[in-house]
Amino acid sequence: MDRQQDFVLRTIEDRDVRFVRLWFTDVVGTLKSVALAPAEVEAAFTEGLGFDGSSIDGYTRVSESDMLLQPDPSTFQILPWRGEQGQTSRMFCDVLTPDGRPAGADPRHVLRRVLDEASAMGFSCYTHPEIEFYLLASDQPGPDGQPVPVDSAGYFDNVPGGDATDFRRDAVTLLEDMGISVEFSHHETGPGQNEIDLRAADALTTADNVMTFRAVMKEVAARQGNYATFMPKPFAHHPGSGMHTHFSLFEGDENAFYDPSDEFRLSVTGRQFIAGLLRHADEVSVVTQQFVNSYKRLWGGDEAPAYVSWGHNNRSALVRVPLYKPDKAGSARIEYRGLDASANPYLAYALLIAAGLKGIREGYELPEPVTEDVFSLTSNERRVLGHTPMPGTLHDAVRRAEESEFVASVLGEHVFDALLRNKRQEWDDYRVEVTPYELRRYLSGL
Repeated sequence: MDRQQDFVLRTIEDRDVRFVRLWFTDVVGTLKSVALAPAEVEAAFTEGLGFDGSSIDGYTRVSESDMLLQPDPSTFQILPWRGEQGQTSRMFCDVLTPDGRPAGADPRHVLRRVLDEASAMGFSCYTHPEIEFYLLASDQPGPDGQPVPVDSAGYFDNVPGGDATDFRRDAVTLLEDMGISVEFSHHETGPGQNEIDLRAADALTTADNVMTFRAVMKEVAARQGNYATFMPKPFAHHPGSGMHTHFSLFEGDENAFYDPSDEFRLSVTGRQFIAGLLRHADEVSVVTQQFVNSYKRLWGGDEAPAYVSWGHNNRSALVRVPLYKPDKAGSARIEYRGLDASANPYLAYALLIAAGLKGIREGYELPEPVTEDVFSLTSNERRVLGHTPMPGTLHDAVRRAEESEFVASVLGEHVFDALLRNKRQEWDDYRVEVTPYELRRYLSGL
């Protein structure tokens, strides 16, 4: 037994932990959990915990249903909101086949595989997400059929004693208690909309943290009688919720994106990484914007990046190079603004990092940056400048992914097929749905 496993077992005993929750995700990023008795944890470390993979979306067929959960002891944390009947903890798991091999269906393994590729190229990858979400009075719509936000405040507004202020304070405290460092938090532009930014960590830890973050937000909201939603676009006339993520590559202690001689302090490696993101952006949108509702955010304005472009400090661009600390080498990074708050972080980060690495490996050329608001340009101006549109619907995204050898190779055959099958079904369900919009527009006039 290794030292981390021994630490977990001693902590369980010393802290009187009564339940150990084993966490993992399905293909679309839904958090799955099974509670393990403390006496069974040591066996789970050595033998894994068996479960029915055919009951998890995108995992296996009934004829191949046996799978194993292998707890990752480095992810052990006490859940600070479950202490009334003894402590509860959680560990993320890797999913294995019965013979102990990594399961092709495991999103966490997909990201591990890409990070191994980065390591073989001499890079370690760090990510820093800015996560937006809405705090609502309930998960049910109000009398007018619309969600009910907890306040009507706006960007950076200070609301003394307000639900959102209390919520962010309690949520940040719980995140810090779990060892998840927060950079800052604030009210966002929409009513009841909040943003909490996590500090940079290696990409796998960040993905685990994003899943934990969502669970914490929903837990704190429920304790206050409210509801936290990561739906990309819950309001037609207010901004959607994104998960803008900053990426940086390091070679040892050196930031591979930094070049002090460049006008914007961006190295050739950084430029090639961005070029990779741009070239494959439409192919990966089925993961970075994975729901029908995601495209309402993408094409709904409010700085959502609907066109493939990049720029320095330009918030209308898909990829932005921030200039907060231009002469500090360690802070050199790029920001990908296409992710929405509902994305599966394991698959999204795997595809985006793999796209950047492909740009480096194959020496992609970076086009000129955009300095204008991309949305304010005419269609002809965007075409001349090479700002191609992102997919307009989930159907378009599925079609683009189906044609992509890149996406298939990164996700692996199992995840690729399962994801597209799930998304085709979602589109089929959506396209036959009669919406309130159609009833309002057509019922009384036709």
